[in-house]
Amino acid sequence: MAYVTYETEGAVAIATIDRPKALNALNSEVLDDLEKVINGIDLDAVRCLIITGAGDKSFVAGADIGEMSTLTVEEGEAFGKKGNDLFRRIETLPIPVIAAVNGFALGGGNEIAMSCDFRICSENAVFGQPEAGLGITPGFGGTQRLARLVGPGMAKQLIYTARNIKADEAYRIGLVNQVVPQEELMPTAKKLASIIAGNAPIAVRACKKAINEGLQENIDDALVIEEKLFGSCFSSEDQKEGMANFLRKKDDPKKVKHVAFQNK
Repeated sequence: MAYVTYETEGAVAIATIDRPKALNALNSEVLDDLEKVINGIDLDAVRCLIITGAGDKSFVAGADIGEMSTLTVEEGEAFGKKGNDLFRRIETLPIPVIAAVNGFALGGGNEIAMSCDFRICSENAVFGQPEAGLGITPGFGGTQRLARLVGPGMAKQLIYTARNIKADEAYRIGLVNQVVPQEELMPTAKKLASIIAGNAPIAVRACKKAINEGLQENIDDALVIEEKLFGSCFSSEDQKEGMANFLRKKDDPKKVKHVAFQNK
């Protein structure tokens, strides 16, 4: 693939959008390459995915304006659907996904970051939805996910003004989970991914499913979703060994052993 690289480090995978000369802007080819990567992940081996951008200037500077500038109404809608379908695929991927945001995360860059489970950013990160200044709306989920993450009022202010915000403000409003020095971005993301990957994968996936699906329901229906997923964990070997290990530790710390959780 020309514009996305993919590597694994144990149970952690890293997808890097690699179009640095264009500040990793999203055109149709980049979206196609990223879709291939997402669809090709071995979910039996990978327990957490990190998405980042090549270089230290930009995570993703947005969708490619050169490509968008000549679109018709029908083509614009199709381009929006292409991005939305892919970002929804990332959002609903069974395994957790971490956005490691380095530099600009504007327009489609902010939108892809928001489709991840959470966001770690470097101190030089800049976030925004500049579309209103270009005569368009956000088209890859920005109007929906931003409002859900930071609240409708703050989302409307950022989108209507097309104003960019720096890392510290993104952290203050809850758009990102953590801000770190630039040189610590990937080590921090990898450490978090490794911690997640070390937990029982069935349980982690069930937690993600419960949160994502529950947010779309009223509290009573959401609790039913949680109950069913909670119950399903009791059919796994991970639950049996994990709880047995806890009880060994309680009875005799010397009997504690490392639990190697399985993807089954």
